Order: sequence, then C-alpha cells, then structure tokens
Amino acid sequence: MPTQNFDPSHKTMHPPTSPNYLYECREALNAEQANTLSATDNWAHVDREQVHADWDALYKELAPLIGRLGPESVEVQALIGRHYSLVSRFYVPSREAYIGMSLFYGENQAMKSFHDSHHISMVDFLAEAIPIFARKNL
Repeated sequence: MPTQNFDPSHKTMHPPTSPNYLYECREALNAEQANTLSATDNWAHVDREQVHADWDALYKELAPLIGRLGPESVEVQALIGRHYSLVSRFYVPSREAYIGMSLFYGENQAMKSFHDSHHISMVDFLAEAIPIFARKNL
C-alpha cells in the first residue's frame, strides 16, 4: 500500500500526484492570485514589460536543455529557481500554488501556446520541473 506524504506545514494528507492534491494546488493558485490581484490593484507594482523580457530570456536558456537534461538536474533547477523569482515579482506563491501554476500552463490554451512557442515540450517540461523545485525549496 502506498504511503501518503503528510506535511503538517501544508495541511495535506494526499500523495503529491493524487488528483485531490493536484486539485488543492489549482485551488491554492486561484485563491492566492485572486487575493494578491485585489490587494495590489491587479499587480500594479510589476513592471510587466521587464518581467516578460526576463521570462523570454529564461525560456531561451531553458529550451536547449529540454531533452538534454532531466527536470531534476542542477542546471534546470537553477533556472526554475529564477522562474520562481520572476513569479514572485507578482506575489510569492506557496508550494501548492506554484505547482498549481505548472498545471495552469498546460490547461490554459493561451499559456500553453505562449510557453510552447519557446519549445514544443516547454509546458510538459515545466510540469515536471516546477513540482521538483517546489517540493525541495518551498
């Protein structure tokens, strides 16, 4: 029988890949974004032009690593750390919200198209790499 990962700081008893846990991650993303959008006048504090330029540069560094390195590699995880820093310019997401973001990238057609424009497998790769980073660092 598989064991469940219980992390009291995150109040979940669901395994990190169970449908219930992934639902919690989606819900955390939705709630955290809604709260910060409201509290920050739709993220008025963010220089969106700069953050999008920084994301573009990051994805240009990440794209050639897809298929060459695994999502758990030190180099990839360092780039995911930069991705988390970029996201944190808007708000600092919890572990679950950050994992939820990786799910959102694949479920929202506009986000999928944007990310996959950098590499056809970008969204799938981020869906593996972001949870690794989140579980280790958040």
